[in-house]
Amino acid sequence: MSAQDRELLDQVLAAHGGLVRWNSFNKVCATIVTGGSLWGMKGLTQDSAPRQMTAWLHEQRASVKPFGAPEQFTAYTPNRIAIENTAGKVIAERHAPRASFKGHGEHTAWDPLHRAYFNGYAMWSYLTMPFLFTLPGVTCEEIEPLQEGAELWRHLRVHFPDSIATHSTIQDFYFGDDFLLRRHDYNVDVSGGMPAAQLVGDYVEADGLRMPGKRQAYRRKIDGQVNKEALLVSIDLSEIHYS
Repeated sequence: MSAQDRELLDQVLAAHGGLVRWNSFNKVCATIVTGGSLWGMKGLTQDSAPRQMTAWLHEQRASVKPFGAPEQFTAYTPNRIAIENTAGKVIAERHAPRASFKGHGEHTAWDPLHRAYFNGYAMWSYLTMPFLFTLPGVTCEEIEPLQEGAELWRHLRVHFPDSIATHSTIQDFYFGDDFLLRRHDYNVDVSGGMPAAQLVGDYVEADGLRMPGKRQAYRRKIDGQVNKEALLVSIDLSEIHYS
């Protein structure tokens, strides 16, 4: 990583609360409300009921509850996804879950374990950004900025190793002059490589760390522009707490 790349990353980490403070916590919990058209594309029904999302900060592990029934929750790691209940019963599980998406297109139907895996890796990555950029094997480079209205957003391209389950190997992150994340571009590999551009904002501060309270993922046009008429996923986060 060049000095310029490191300078931008350091500024970004500091703006979000700093790596020292991040490393003092092990877990984050948040209330999430999700919507968008992706679920219908996958043959799923998505309601607007609030759910409790938990992500472990220093390992790829996450859980959301309730999931499918009031007493059920998910147990996500990259190598296993499961739906369990509060009585300790495993309702369903799948090992090597990423392989189950092989051959999927944008409209391939998902079963509950597909949905649980997608929720697990996606929400884990959202709740650990930008600090996950410092994990072993992750590399960052600053490339050309993006002019967005009167603002010029600095552009960090991040390459993820196979050891990190995420949307796609290469992802682009754009930051305002306050070094807070404004936009996140990626391809959804588990859905036929669908191009997406996620706009983030409504930052909240919790336990000295800063996190977007709103995420809206739209289809990304071939010219890189955001298709505001194609909202794929919306996520509202509140009651964020680190421990």
